[in-house]
Amino acid sequence: MFLRSLLQKQPAQPPESYTIKVLSFPQELEGKDLPLEFEYIRAKNPALFARVKKLLAGNKAIGLRTVALTPKPILAAVNAIAVRSQHRMILTWLPQLLWNQQEPKISEEERERAKNEHVDLDACVTLILKHRFTFKRFMLIDETNAGIAPEEMKLIQELNEELYPLMIHYIVERIISDNAHERTAVAQAILKALIIIGPITHALETVSRGIGKVFAASTDDVLAEVAELTALRGSGFTWQKLAARSKILVPVFIAATYGAFNVEYLIELDRMFLAGTVFGLSAVALSLTTAIQSIRMYHECVTALIQEKKYKNLHAREIWKLAFLQDFTNPARLGLLIGAVSSPIVAGLIFAFFPHLTHNGWVLAMLGTTETLVAGLTVLIARVWNEWMLNRDLKEAIRAARRGMTWSEMEAYKLVR
Repeated sequence: MFLRSLLQKQPAQPPESYTIKVLSFPQELEGKDLPLEFEYIRAKNPALFARVKKLLAGNKAIGLRTVALTPKPILAAVNAIAVRSQHRMILTWLPQLLWNQQEPKISEEERERAKNEHVDLDACVTLILKHRFTFKRFMLIDETNAGIAPEEMKLIQELNEELYPLMIHYIVERIISDNAHERTAVAQAILKALIIIGPITHALETVSRGIGKVFAASTDDVLAEVAELTALRGSGFTWQKLAARSKILVPVFIAATYGAFNVEYLIELDRMFLAGTVFGLSAVALSLTTAIQSIRMYHECVTALIQEKKYKNLHAREIWKLAFLQDFTNPARLGLLIGAVSSPIVAGLIFAFFPHLTHNGWVLAMLGTTETLVAGLTVLIARVWNEWMLNRDLKEAIRAARRGMTWSEMEAYKLVR
């Protein structure tokens, strides 16, 4: 029921969501632009690679199909399992499900509660498992419609079996990356609204020096907090849980506003670096507090999973590490933290070395939005970085295959290296 409704609501997968690289001639197997997956086959199984070359000498071609964007139904299934049975965690169950078909532990109470909301958690698990081979695979292409022989189909099957560890590694990284990107969509929209801060800050600073600084420091922090709450809400945290954070956030916001009011006084005392640092801290106070609280919330999630025996026992340090990793699978969250840490230093240096800019509303708006700008930049480069990492892992797998190592041996080697 749940899966049927999802598939009915979702349009056909757009062409740009996957790529197909086709090789039609045996000479292409010796070219410099040979896809890395074929290089892996050549390094891992030379005899199989020779059969591919023989196949291409006929009227057949081989395509490598790679999903570039996880389909919406799979992302919805992952989110349903995470929110309704895994305390919003993904790293604790998704890799194990895809690698070892180890299904997440779901209680009968959780199943019934989900069914009351028209969500079938077992069907979600089935959907993810069913499509784990579709993210990266070889395809046989009959270019002359001459028909496909059984031995040719067997060759494609053997190619995909040889590619299996790369398939699973790719789908794990693809889903985790796209899930984080999906949770950041609203946060990205809020970033675009920041273009209004510059002109308003400049106008206020022109009317009364100091007021613009308060506006620049406070407004962005509030918008960043809204973006953060939206990202966490997208991860499955309830509004009630998020509202409880206000007990700390409200006093922090009051203190940050008070600090922003004193920036102009510090400028008059010619304490320029200190004035910039206070301005920067005032602009990121909520973001820093939020970062700490968010990691703590995920720490509680991991602890709950362990207590419910849904995840293995971990030492305290390992629990914090897993919470940290889960939190920062969201690129906007990582960017907000980096920007929040660097903002006071950047503002202090600008105030100290360019004092004539301390009353420029556009500069103040830029300094006040440092952490949000860094978050936006992080979101933009996250996908490129993920693709680079996947290619790097593939190249390492090729080097390992040339040394006769299996994927498991390569992973173990990477851990102890």
